[in-house]
Order: sequence, then structure tokens, then C-alpha cells
Amino acid sequence: MKLRKQLSLLLCGALMVSALAGCGSGGSSSSASASGSASGSQSSSSSAGDASQSDSYELPDFMVLSGPTGVGAAKLMADNENVTAEAVANGEANPVISSAVVEADNQVVSSALINGDADIAAVATNVAATLVNKNPESIQVLAVNTLGVLYILEKGDTVTSMADLAGKTVYATGEGANPQYVLNYLLTENGVDPAGVDIQWMTAQEVTAQMVSSEDGICMLPVPAATALMIQDSGVRQALSLTDEWSKVSDGQLAMGCIVARTDYIEENPQGVEAFLAAYEDSIAYMSNPDNLDDAAELVAQYGITANAAIAKAAIPQCNLTCLTGDEMKTVQETYYQVLFDADPASIGGALPDASFYYGVQ
Repeated sequence: MKLRKQLSLLLCGALMVSALAGCGSGGSSSSASASGSASGSQSSSSSAGDASQSDSYELPDFMVLSGPTGVGAAKLMADNENVTAEAVANGEANPVISSAVVEADNQVVSSALINGDADIAAVATNVAATLVNKNPESIQVLAVNTLGVLYILEKGDTVTSMADLAGKTVYATGEGANPQYVLNYLLTENGVDPAGVDIQWMTAQEVTAQMVSSEDGICMLPVPAATALMIQDSGVRQALSLTDEWSKVSDGQLAMGCIVARTDYIEENPQGVEAFLAAYEDSIAYMSNPDNLDDAAELVAQYGITANAAIAKAAIPQCNLTCLTGDEMKTVQETYYQVLFDADPASIGGALPDASFYYGVQ
């Protein structure tokens, strides 16, 4: 467990934190610029505040997945690195996390939440549900942060609908996770038995290698892996957006990523949660603003969330970054979980999470 920083009036003087109750959809722009530099796999972040703090609280250890689920946090991590003692003393900025780690494996993040090595994390939505079903009341979801990021790519021009995948071979990543359940649901809703599609489950690197070496391959990948493949091989085209295909057969949104926190941390540090959410809202707004795309791409590459800035620049507009909290978050996630549950209860750990899973919802 890493040594954590404590916020207190004794150490920091008149410390200010943001006390916003949550974050709406990340559509507003921010004029902040990113100037921090990476320091290994860890960083810190800051948030300007406007509400006085009367009690100390513990800053959270933060963990994000590489790829689209982690993209929205890049500005928050950069801001944290730029917080100075002078800025804190002057009430100009505050850190909102103790540390940040970028990780490639959902299971590693889940384990860190359970053993207390992470207090707040960005994970896949089905992983969050599975985790709370295995460990009741261990975590709560704070926000939906990523909507649909899956794409069907093709070398050729034979796929214009989900029905066109019948009888074909599809290289895909994400077995046992959101991608598999989304693909199976969309095939079924379009009259295609998933068993009638030769879905070959691989890593993203293996899918890329198969597509580059084939003359007429078809695959399913999330961004930024999908973006990287199209940059590497100009013969690969985007055939279908699974976000668009989902909207054709479902009234809900394709909620693929979320921010969760340990319930113990939430109960012991409510001000820390609110400060984090306010800073995360600002980060999502900055990262999703087209005017900031170049700087945002550099930040994503800097923290190893994507392989490089060129891939990040092409991928960020397709990441469907958002920040849904409260009742809107609950509605979006419950609708999505219901679809997964109906298709395969095991996809979310065997049961629909109860109302206590959703932070800030009565």
C-alpha cells in the first residue's frame, strides 16, 4: 500500500476544495493547458476549489485502464503533477489524488480495489458489476465515463450490416468481457446466431497481426486499437460502429466504462470523493473538447494510455467520453446491465446490482 498524502488545515493552511456533487455530461470546454511530464506509471493531480474544507481527508490512490476507459483522466493526472506547495498555500489549486497508476488488465484493477491498493478506479462496466456481486457492498459506481468504443473493421467491402457477418470469420478481442456480450447481443438482434459466426478470440495485438497479413479480414476492436490498425494498414476500413448498431436495437446507451470507488473510502472521505468528481468532470470536458485535441493526445501518450500521440489524436474523438452521475448514471447502467443479464447472467456476475451500488442515488 503506498504512503498517502493527507489534506489538513494544519499542513496546508486554508485549503480549498471543490464540493460539486457530481459531473454531468462532459460537453463544456476548458482553457487549461497540459504542461506536466510523466514520472513512470504514477502521477498526481490538482483541482482548483471554491469551498472551504473544515476537516482533513485522505487523498485516494487512483488506477485507470489503458485504452478508452482511461483516456478521460489524463488531464486530471497532468494537473496533479503541476500542483505546487505555493499554489496550495495560496488556495489556487489542490491535489485530488495521492497517486495514479495506468494498468492494462481489468483483473489487476479489480484486485487492487478489493485489497485496498486502489481507492478509485476506471474499469469496464461489466467488471464493476461482477466485482460487486462477488464482493457485496465493496464498491460503488461514481460515474459512467465511456460509452460505445467498439468497431467492426474490414479489408474489403462486404460488411454493411450486422447480418452480413453470418457465416464469416471475425477476429475479435474481449472474450468474457463487454465486447463479447455486445457482439453476441447485436448478432442475435439482427437474426444471426453467434454460433454461426466463426469468432476467433485473440489479443488486440494478435487481431492486428491477422488483419495486416490477410487480404480480406474482418475484425472487432475497440479504439484506440482500431485506430492504430487503420493507421498501420490503409487497406482496413471502418465497416460498422457498434454504438450505432446498438442504438438501432436498444433504447439505452452502450455504457462500457465507469468510475468506481471503494465503499469504505467513500464513507470515510466524502469530501475526497466530491473533490475527485469535480476534477474528473473538468478533465473529461478538457479531453473531449476538439480545441484541445493536440494537447489531449500528447497527455494520453505521455501516461501510456495509448501507444503514441498520433494514435491518441485519431482515437479520442471516437472514445465517446462522458461523465454521467446520479440518476442519469443509474438509468443508463441499469438499462445496459439488463441487456447483458438477459443475454447471459454470468456477464455481470449473476445478478443485477441493487440501488446501493449507485453513488449519490437515493
